[in-house]
Amino acid sequence: MNILILGSGGREHALAWKIAASPLTTKLYCAPGNAGIAQEAECVALDIADHAAVVAFCQQNRIDLVVVGPEVPLCAGIVDDLDKAGIKAFGPSKWAARLEGSKGFTKDLCKANNIPTAAYERFKHAADAKAYVRRQGAPIVVKADGLAAGKGVVVAATVAEAEAAIDMMFSGDKDSPLGQPAWEIVIEACLVGEEASFFALCDGETAIPLASAQDHKRVGDGDTGPNTGGMGAYSPAPIMTPAMNQRVMDEIIMPTVKALKKAGAPFKGVLFAGLMITDDGPQLIEYNVRFGDPETQVLMLRLMSDLVPALIAACDGQLKSFDLRWYPDAALTVVMAAKGYPGSYTKGTVIEGLDAAAQIDGVEIFHAGTKKENNAIVSNGGRVLNICALGHNVQQAQQRAYAAIDKIKWPDGFCRRDIGWRAIAREQQ
Repeated sequence: MNILILGSGGREHALAWKIAASPLTTKLYCAPGNAGIAQEAECVALDIADHAAVVAFCQQNRIDLVVVGPEVPLCAGIVDDLDKAGIKAFGPSKWAARLEGSKGFTKDLCKANNIPTAAYERFKHAADAKAYVRRQGAPIVVKADGLAAGKGVVVAATVAEAEAAIDMMFSGDKDSPLGQPAWEIVIEACLVGEEASFFALCDGETAIPLASAQDHKRVGDGDTGPNTGGMGAYSPAPIMTPAMNQRVMDEIIMPTVKALKKAGAPFKGVLFAGLMITDDGPQLIEYNVRFGDPETQVLMLRLMSDLVPALIAACDGQLKSFDLRWYPDAALTVVMAAKGYPGSYTKGTVIEGLDAAAQIDGVEIFHAGTKKENNAIVSNGGRVLNICALGHNVQQAQQRAYAAIDKIKWPDGFCRRDIGWRAIAREQQ
């Protein structure tokens, strides 16, 4: 099969690494890709926002399957346009992608289908939102409706913080992480518990769970500082016991799949549920409609089965009798980011020592924001590298990942030094 991956981050490198290993893969392309993906696939300079150009490339190169990595093209309807051209694509339709594209849409769907989630209200005006916050008190969560690359959520510890977040989201000034005004915001109760990431492959009617994972959203050690797109992850998540996995499938995933099918927009692709595991059980924080980043990196390391048949089965509505096998090992990834991230940062700084780091037992390095310049690897984004490792447990995987990081020479980068701390504390009990 000729396969095209759309995207350029660490998630896409992990997918390319796994798909390239499939005996079903004849030729693998990635648009636009990065310096690491170029080791697995032929990178092509396609603008993935130009759907007509993507369709034309697929037709010219006889692409049998398109795997869409990021959320922006999914929410823009790239799968619909590929379908119209008769090209098989892994991912949801534009209508179904609203699960990620609109937080308000998802909250309303949860309410209508008794899916456990935090109490909420939707607002289009700052004054009404602030009045609600004052009535509810803090802590409270303020979310911009729409895509915000993981930066559109503020967990406010005080009413003043919540009001500042409301002003920031509605103003959309140059200092705002959103870059543009939110047309609506969702304000919801602050759930208390432990977060986990849950993934399920869906074919419109059937859903099968993937391995569990847990990520670290905050930029600083001890889960402090502003939210980011993710600073690291590990799998499996100890809190996701078999019983908890079943509850998530029964109470959250399957009611969502059934609701979308009933609405005439069956969900095909991967459904990524951000969860809070509370004393009352799992609660949905938000949905994403694509593989997570950096969770995909640890999932692909642990996936024993061939990924390609699973993607095809999801596209073709054939997951009913499908099964996936996983390695029992733990996997962990640490994100190396450019200094200043998630704020302003510099691109084009040289990274050395990657070959030496990759020699450590169990280590795999997935590139995110990199490019090749004058035979050197240079930074080309905020989150730049994913240093991943397998181990008998999370602690061993962590030790290997940080041993590899210590061999990388990149003065302009930084990482957290405590990825996996919750799981390791459990392992040591």
